[in-house]
Amino acid sequence: MEKQFLIAGFGGQGVLLIGQLIAKTAMAEGREVSWMPSYGPEMRGGEANCAVVVSDEAIGSPLVSEPEILVAMNKPSLRKFMPKMPAGGLLLYNSSLIEDRNLREDIRIIAVPCNEIAESLSTPRVANMVMLGALQAATKIFSKEVLLAVMSEWLGKKKAHLFEVNKQALGMGRALVR
Repeated sequence: MEKQFLIAGFGGQGVLLIGQLIAKTAMAEGREVSWMPSYGPEMRGGEANCAVVVSDEAIGSPLVSEPEILVAMNKPSLRKFMPKMPAGGLLLYNSSLIEDRNLREDIRIIAVPCNEIAESLSTPRVANMVMLGALQAATKIFSKEVLLAVMSEWLGKKKAHLFEVNKQALGMGRALVR
C-alpha cells in the first residue's frame, strides 16, 4: 500500500502541520514516510503546500506529481492541484473558503467547513485540525488513537493546554465524514 497526499493552502493555515502529523502518525504505526514542504518567502498569506507519501515499503521518490489525495485549504490551491489528480482520487476542500462548484466528477469529493467549525470552538487556529480529522476518517490510513498520541507528543508540556480543543476539532472533522 502506498498513498500520496498533497496538502495545500496559504501560509498560516497549518498545511505543513497537517502533513507533519500525517507523516509522524504513519511512522508511529511502523510505515515508511516522506514529507516534503514547499512554500514561498512570505510568513503568512503566501502559497504553502507539502507532499506526503505513506507506504508499507521503501519509498522511491518523495515527489507527488499526481496526488491521489488532495487537501485544498483555499481556492488557488484547488485550482492549481485538482487538475493533476488521477481519476478515482480523493479531494477534501475547505468549503469555508471555496465556493467553487466546478469540481470534477471522476473523483470523490468531501467539503469540509473548516473555518466555521473552528469558529464554533472559539479557536480559529484549529481549522487545520478539523481538516485532519476529516482526512483521517475518509482515508483510515492511520488510527485516530495514534494520531491523538502523536498530537499530544507534538504539543508537549508547553502547549498541553491546547490538546482538548485540538482533539475536539479532530473529532468534529471526523464526524463530517461518518
